[in-house]
Order: sequence, then C-alpha cells, then structure tokens
Amino acid sequence: MAERGIPYFSQWETPDLTLAVLAEGAQEALLKDPLWAGSGACDVKDYARWAGNLCGMACLKMVLAARTGKIMPTVDLALACKDYGGYVEEPDGKIKGLIYAPFVPFVKDRFGLNARVVTAISVADLGDILRQSEFFIASVHHSIRWPDTAPPSKGGHLVLVTAANSDMIRFHNPSGHEAATRENVEMPLETFDRFFAGRGIAIDR
Repeated sequence: MAERGIPYFSQWETPDLTLAVLAEGAQEALLKDPLWAGSGACDVKDYARWAGNLCGMACLKMVLAARTGKIMPTVDLALACKDYGGYVEEPDGKIKGLIYAPFVPFVKDRFGLNARVVTAISVADLGDILRQSEFFIASVHHSIRWPDTAPPSKGGHLVLVTAANSDMIRFHNPSGHEAATRENVEMPLETFDRFFAGRGIAIDR
C-alpha cells in the first residue's frame, strides 16, 4: 500500500492528552487543554463536553483538509452536523452521536461530498470498498490503540481508513495515544477485525 499524504488531526486539540482523557475522562482532562480554542468551541467547558464525541468530526476534518486544503474546527463541524440530526444534545448536557444517516446529507449539502452508510460487512470487504470510495470511516472499539488487547466489544469509536488490501489496513486514529497509533497506522486485517463493528461511512472519490 503506497502511503498517501492525508493530513492527520486528533479529536482533541492537543493530541498528547489521550492518556489523560483515559485516566480522568474527557470532561476533566480536556479542561486543561491549552489549545482548546482551536476547536471552535465557545469556551473550554463546551469544548471538553463535545470533544469525547468528535472522532467522526476529526475524520471529516481530515477528509476536508485532504480534498480542499482547508482546516475546519471540529466543534464547528459538529454543530453544523447537529443541525442535520447527526448529534443530539440531551437535557442533561450529554451528547449522542455521531448518528450516521444524517451525516450523509450534511456532508453533501455543506461540502459536496458523496457519502453512504455501509453496514453488515466484514474486514475482507474493505479492500473492495476502498477501490470504489476514497475513504472509509470505520466503527471500531477505541482500544484499537492497543492492538494486542482483546476489546470488550466492537464499535463506538471512528477511525479514517485510507487504504486496505487482502492482508493489511491503514488508518488515522483520532484518539491514538502516541504517534505510532495515530497517523498512518498499519495493521493486519485479522487484528483490525477484533475491533471492527462491520459498519461505517464510505466517502466516494
């Protein structure tokens, strides 16, 4: 798989905060993010409230940067996606999302991207999907940053898959805890399969 120069962005403004987020929770750890304002949030508390749900928007930010060269703040993207129903703010302030189906018209209307929800697939299908589509936002368990572990479940976190063949997959992980688990991560398909929920969003060329 030839490496492509797809820009990488974390779902937190300071990528090195992943371990702190795991230890303390996003809403505590991210109050100390010195770069929070780059997210587009109105204040640091709002940033910390949103950032735990921004893996999908970080993937979109990477796609948009690769396509257009423009860098869009993640909270700005999330609030725009919320207008389409891609996120739901509950009365207690908790955020539900990313919800896949509304994401498709959102990216079409706002950015001219042709996206489609893909479900009930296996890792063996990813190579074919990426021959037809340029990117695949895949649902995986967040512990994929530790590929030698056995996750308690599959899904719940999104990564941007940029290449796949019959043996290997390459992706950007918005919550990798160190450089090697963030950008252009290469992994055997059988390892990825332990974390992969068999669904995601394809973005066409």
